Amino acid sequence: MKGFFSREYAPEKTVAPGEPVSFRTFNAGWHWDPGDVQDKPEDCGHALAGPFEVAGAQAGGTLVVRIDEVTPRGWGETWAHGERFEWTLDDDVWRMGAHTVPSAPFLGVIGMPPPEPGEHSTGPPRKWGGHSDCKELVAGTTLYLPIPVDGALLMAGDCHGAQGDGEVSGTAIEAPLERATLTVELSDLELRSPIARTRSEWLAFGFDEDLDLAAEQAMATMLDLMERELEIPRREALALASVSVDLRVTQIVNGAKGVHAILRA
Repeated sequence: MKGFFSREYAPEKTVAPGEPVSFRTFNAGWHWDPGDVQDKPEDCGHALAGPFEVAGAQAGGTLVVRIDEVTPRGWGETWAHGERFEWTLDDDVWRMGAHTVPSAPFLGVIGMPPPEPGEHSTGPPRKWGGHSDCKELVAGTTLYLPIPVDGALLMAGDCHGAQGDGEVSGTAIEAPLERATLTVELSDLELRSPIARTRSEWLAFGFDEDLDLAAEQAMATMLDLMERELEIPRREALALASVSVDLRVTQIVNGAKGVHAILRA
């Protein structure tokens, strides 16, 4: 497992378009069981599987990532102002003392390395995906990412058992990942920032240190999407968006803040 993004890492595996890849990872603290200690690189971030090279992927194209399965291990932890809270998974419910929340697991990190050389933090989300922490990216969702480097070099991990929009303490239910399966495809779709398709919605993402600019980016990408999918002029798309698109704060704790625009299909 890697704790950084880098275009210089040797691929863990090469996959063909349409081929699924499965993996497991430690949680955000590099734990598999509560209180254990795992070897990890110095000053590293999240424990990520990969990189997975995608045959035929070229910089400037679009990687299509179908999220087939996200299965957390049976425990997780949330931190708030230095205090640790432990959760256990009971069927489809997470329990912490008297508190319960429905299980809704997703990968907090799905992305590719920046095109610049060297190792890069897993902390902030970028145009090429990464640490978006979007709770909508559950199994059954398809994520579309601009490709920054030939081969794509996809990396993923950071299983969240459940999370609220914003992730206001800085952590969700940080659970080890028992198993995830992703299927990758290639597309010539042009994107200014990532988009996703759930079973009932289109999502468009924006990331920036300034939340207002993140919102502007998300809406610009959503208007691109509406122009293409609905075959309407941009001004008409903007008028329609004003009454039918919701803006949500994805997270405010990863350096580059996130906003996702939602259009119900």
